[in-house]
Amino acid sequence: MQHEAHAAHAHAHHHGHADADADADQGHHHAPAATWAMAVQATLHCLTGCAIGEVLGMVVGTAFGWGNLPTMVLAIVLAFVFGYSLTLRGVLRAGVDFRTAFRVALAADTLSIVVMELMDNGVILVWPSAMDATLGDALFWISLAVSFVIAFMVTTPVNKWMIGRGKGHAVVHRYHH
Repeated sequence: MQHEAHAAHAHAHHHGHADADADADQGHHHAPAATWAMAVQATLHCLTGCAIGEVLGMVVGTAFGWGNLPTMVLAIVLAFVFGYSLTLRGVLRAGVDFRTAFRVALAADTLSIVVMELMDNGVILVWPSAMDATLGDALFWISLAVSFVIAFMVTTPVNKWMIGRGKGHAVVHRYHH
């Protein structure tokens, strides 16, 4: 209920602004109440994009016979691409121009994806033999699942903190109808 009231207020208040951050920068927009539910939703959104990108990157790297470093770099790049794309799609659907939607996606997701990727890849790097596991090994999927859970647990409070300050996914909520 609180989210719906905020979204209605944000839409009515933001209608007509061309700049994604104009409201917040000018002090016209109030930060939403940062609930754990909102933080979990934002983090699950981030995790979805990161997981799609990472798994796709690992599959592609494995298919081409690449080593660990180029495969990990591709997986991280694709995690950012898919993370931003999921947000971009939703904001564009709200009728926002591409440039503004892209800025919203960057503002909403960058810190969340960075934290998610640092935690997720950090776990894989320190897990014994995880970097040598292949797609057919249970260790590959178990270590990946555990790394995503740990990344989710660390990233959720970061997203809650950002939403409470009108940043991160709070920026995206301004465009939901």
